[in-house]
Amino acid sequence: MELSQLLPRADLLAAAVALDAAFGDPVYRLHPVRLMGASLTWVEARLRMVGADGRFGGCLLFAVLSAVWVGGASALLLGLARLHPAAASLFHVFALYSLLALGDLLRHGAAVERAAAAGDLRAAQAAAGKLVGRDTDSMDAAACRRAAMESLAENLADGFVAPLLWYALAGLPGAVLFKCVSTMDSMVGYKTAAYLRFGWCGARLDDLMNLIPARLTWLLTAAAALALPGCSARKALRVGWRQHALVPGPNAGWAEAALAGAAQRRLIGPIRQQGRLVTEIWLGDGHDPLAGSAEDYRRAARLVAAAGGLGAAGALAGLLLL
Repeated sequence: MELSQLLPRADLLAAAVALDAAFGDPVYRLHPVRLMGASLTWVEARLRMVGADGRFGGCLLFAVLSAVWVGGASALLLGLARLHPAAASLFHVFALYSLLALGDLLRHGAAVERAAAAGDLRAAQAAAGKLVGRDTDSMDAAACRRAAMESLAENLADGFVAPLLWYALAGLPGAVLFKCVSTMDSMVGYKTAAYLRFGWCGARLDDLMNLIPARLTWLLTAAAALALPGCSARKALRVGWRQHALVPGPNAGWAEAALAGAAQRRLIGPIRQQGRLVTEIWLGDGHDPLAGSAEDYRRAARLVAAAGGLGAAGALAGLLLL
């Protein structure tokens, strides 16, 4: 019966979501995701030493990383179950809590807003730089707020809705596997000379595992907009459907365009990386104003929190009914 410890449980999921909402991501040296990233760096170096730096090497990286982390977490959970079911449940909750990122994301976004509201542009730029991979030193307060809003939307999908879904479908091993893939994409999934082929496996798997969560986030954002003042579910659905492809990649645009429509504000605008203008697109209804005020940020944060809550409630309901 120990194998049942690997399966998703509504009570453990509820506890993990509550911990994430109350405390954000736990910050400590041996955080599982930090250790996962360190192990990826170690394995990557060894693969490159033997010349496995193409697509095959990237696939090997995934195989090793998933075997170590999915297999290791599962073995540890089963071992604890043999000692005492309560020990296994505590590990299960803490591991799952460590894989959810909505609370921490909202705290990072709030840091941008606090600095912008206080008129401390440098602090706002620095806080925004922790959320997005673009030049922030030339951004004004409005652009910093837009960057935070975009990050809230995108990370709602891959930092909260996706691990919720994979946990509900495949238990703790599913959530850990998703985090392995997400870590690969964030660390090696670049279109540079060094990673174009080596990072192919991680980037494609990340696209695949986020395919449904991204579209669920679109629907969750629209549902959240129904209950929040100043928001539009109709625009969330319409803008998400029509403009998701304006953002590179198959997934990120769904959440960002949905948030722009739901908040009735236009997002993105000019983005520079290493001094070069990479895009000037705007997401959102063309008749809506540009996002950038404190109220715009607060509305976006409320939408993201509500959509995340709906996602968690849906996952819990599904587990209780099955």
